[in-house]
Amino acid sequence: MTSRRRRTLSVVLALAALLATAACGPRSGNGSGASAAAASAAPEEAASVRPNIVFVLTDDLSENLVPYMPNVLALQREGTTFTNYTVTDSLCCPSRASILKGQFPHNTGIFKNHGSDGGFRLFHSRGEESSTFATDLQAAGYKTAFLGKYLNEYNARNPGGLGKPYTPPGWDLWVAGGNAYGNFNYALNENNVVRKYGNQPRDYLTDVISAKASEFITTSAAAGSPFMVEVSTYAPHSPYTPAPRDANSFPGLKAPRGAAFNRLPADAPPWLRNVPPLTADRQATLDVEFRKRVQAVQSVDRMLGALRATLTTAGVADRTVVIFSSDNGYHLGEYRLPSGKQTAFDTDINVPLIVAGHGVAVARTVTAPVENVDLRPTFADLAGAEPPAEADGRSIKGLLAGETPAKWRTVSLIEHRDPATDPADPDFQHDSVNIPPAYDAMRTVRYTYVKYVDGSREYYDRMNDPLQMRNLARNLSPAEIAALDRALLALTRCAGADSCLAAGQAIN
Repeated sequence: MTSRRRRTLSVVLALAALLATAACGPRSGNGSGASAAAASAAPEEAASVRPNIVFVLTDDLSENLVPYMPNVLALQREGTTFTNYTVTDSLCCPSRASILKGQFPHNTGIFKNHGSDGGFRLFHSRGEESSTFATDLQAAGYKTAFLGKYLNEYNARNPGGLGKPYTPPGWDLWVAGGNAYGNFNYALNENNVVRKYGNQPRDYLTDVISAKASEFITTSAAAGSPFMVEVSTYAPHSPYTPAPRDANSFPGLKAPRGAAFNRLPADAPPWLRNVPPLTADRQATLDVEFRKRVQAVQSVDRMLGALRATLTTAGVADRTVVIFSSDNGYHLGEYRLPSGKQTAFDTDINVPLIVAGHGVAVARTVTAPVENVDLRPTFADLAGAEPPAEADGRSIKGLLAGETPAKWRTVSLIEHRDPATDPADPDFQHDSVNIPPAYDAMRTVRYTYVKYVDGSREYYDRMNDPLQMRNLARNLSPAEIAALDRALLALTRCAGADSCLAAGQAIN
């Protein structure tokens, strides 16, 4: 191994330790004083408020869609953006289970969308719904609402074979669908009453749940009690159905042709290295898919704007925290891969997390590693409740206020198991080249380390190679590999906030 490479890795590992004490930074060009003042304008008053929570969770929304969403961009300007926010697995059900429970997949047991190690059936049979962020908030006196997509295998009439409509614990208002990815001709369980919707413009699913969420906000605000609402869209998941009014928008728009488009990383792992270049026809398909994805998120963006307008009209905007995110990212042609997810590349695991509202610093960027397991303890903290003992994550309330925590993780964990190979799975991969083998991965602000079940590895120095085009795993010494493997193993065995924090600071 070259001395230059050793110096690079030493800097990487040292940086990870420093991150624990230097977690946040202001957005370039924006003075941190203004953000700090906004976050601490009235500390005594802020501490006494238990804010309402509006959580917008999208499906398969990647970072490259955000520039086409003006209301999301406004949320960024008025709040805090987490640039190193990752999901525990770039697959719908495992990620959503981690959000509900605040736990990594090795503790939820949910690794897939279907079958013996994933999906709603397993989540329900394990009794995991008895303790989620919904039950936390309901116990804290919040009125709660869920609207949209829940977990894979759930449906409105007979979820997971239960034989009747079902509402999980913790929700006062429950409006959930099943396989409603087309956004038309679907059914919703509305507090255990099944209602069918058709194919008229008024039936477009994102618009339907947007209106119902606004009604819940208005009613709850009038009642004077704190509330929490999750609006979980199916968009922009395939088949990327836009609202009728958006079906002809963005004519000629093509998928981004960045440096990673239709290229393999140097020394690509075995599963990827023989993937052929994208054909002209495949690239044309990717262009159509990207254009439809941009069209599909227009309704999501309007929904975000409508919800914020409702908060203002109801007089509770200044007492509400609005959170925007996605269950996973998406690749479209990067690394020669057709449309999909499930990899450890940033296209798939590094997704938007944007927060604005009560107690949140304005126009601020946080670089600290944050994961979706942190949302549940954050919700509890905002509600003035004790963090759930079972959660592996930690509250980011302090980070939202512009504070630097005394202790924070330097490493995020990603766990991915058997790929989606069931044709009944909405994330079934028709292209075998799009399916990585099982892996565990660590991601810091500087590097990504991936260990596959077949023993192959990836190591990307993202500070110098942000698009992850040079796999440096072969340059690591046996001692360095052993240290990374020990840290990764500790993370995959951690349980609880303290244990996972210690494991998340193992690389130093």
